[in-house]
Amino acid sequence: MAGWVLPAIAVCGAVVCLVAIFWRPVRARLRESHLAKAQKDFHRQRERLEARFVALAGRSGKPRGLEWVRCDFDDDVIYARHRQSGELSAFVGVTIGFEAVEGGGMEEVEAVGNMRAATAVFRVERGTWATDGRALFNLTPSEAVAFYQDNLEFVAHELAHNGG
Repeated sequence: MAGWVLPAIAVCGAVVCLVAIFWRPVRARLRESHLAKAQKDFHRQRERLEARFVALAGRSGKPRGLEWVRCDFDDDVIYARHRQSGELSAFVGVTIGFEAVEGGGMEEVEAVGNMRAATAVFRVERGTWATDGRALFNLTPSEAVAFYQDNLEFVAHELAHNGG
């Protein structure tokens, strides 16, 4: 009986070593494939996602005393992955215009009419792109990923394609 234990341990050890050697490139290819699909899906759904973002962000009450009246989206997209969960996110620069809400305490502030830079956050939730209307004010998409570098790792940067 003891004669098969050492060979079994050796075989198990070899299998573990082979899995360890080959898993990293397999995982990298799987992640690349997942990212490519997610990017295509994001582009197909982008108009709907942007509309959802604006609707949710506008109802959020943030910033307090201001109403969202305009939101322009940049074409560039930065993708990042959550270090623990592996969840994929997309960050898009936005320029937002506000008006003071009557009785909100911001009517006399001159800067209310100034356009504000922010980053719109989108994420893959159970295989589908979604947003909760979260805007990261005063951060570009690349700055947002750098700011949250403990939780996020940069994955890809898609530049806008200029037609010619």
